[in-house]
Amino acid sequence: MRKTIANVFDDLRARRRIGLLPFLAAGFPDAATTTETIVALEAAGASALEIGFPFSDPIADGPTIQEAFTFALSKGLKVADVFAAVAAARPRVSIPLLAMVSYSIVYRYGLERFVTTAKATGFDALIIPDLPPPEAQRICEIVRGGGLDTVLLVAPTTTVERRREIARLCSGFVYYLSLSGVTGERENLPPDLAEGIRQLKGLTDRPICVGFGISKPQHLSQLQGLADGAIVGSALVKVVKSNLDRGPKALADLSAAYARELLSGVSC
Repeated sequence: MRKTIANVFDDLRARRRIGLLPFLAAGFPDAATTTETIVALEAAGASALEIGFPFSDPIADGPTIQEAFTFALSKGLKVADVFAAVAAARPRVSIPLLAMVSYSIVYRYGLERFVTTAKATGFDALIIPDLPPPEAQRICEIVRGGGLDTVLLVAPTTTVERRREIARLCSGFVYYLSLSGVTGERENLPPDLAEGIRQLKGLTDRPICVGFGISKPQHLSQLQGLADGAIVGSALVKVVKSNLDRGPKALADLSAAYARELLSGVSC
């Protein structure tokens, strides 16, 4: 049975587990790999998946994800191709699928049209990294009215009042950046990360998922008991990048193996 974001985090909290939310650069290296990897990552234990729509002018993506996006776009990947890849996977998976997409893409496509298509394709939420309040208010209302959850980003430098405002606009979870800057693997998580998560949890009852720099089993171990979910992007994209001579099924299996390795740091 298909799960909602609320279902997933209710279950994780009941089991006192942290969820793994892998990020995929859609169309890298091709749409077939995206479809197969979505299916493989659920089987590997992922709680939800973020599907990144390639964009030529990324907001906070580091070099690894930027390179993957550039590769996909150079092959002629279109928004419709991302929707098609997700639609092909949706009947085979039950976990929530979230579209990570610049509002520039949504705006050009047409907000209502994008929401309607995303919902019909099988997405459950939109993560819009370049949509700040108060501009986000009306857009989030339209997204939720179309049956999708909303997820916005909070940075370590975001003020308390603005954190509260952003969290209020999130119906799925709050995406907390572990550090300021761009995505990419880090050896250690920031020492002030725990305090930042605790402060945010004091402002909202929404789940808190942490991204940027997470790449090791011990990172998930450190976050368990603090955050509700860990988002892994650049490190997973790098697994694909290092094996571009392999086919879609092999790339999906390698991604799944990495997800299992990450989850080995999470106690039962």
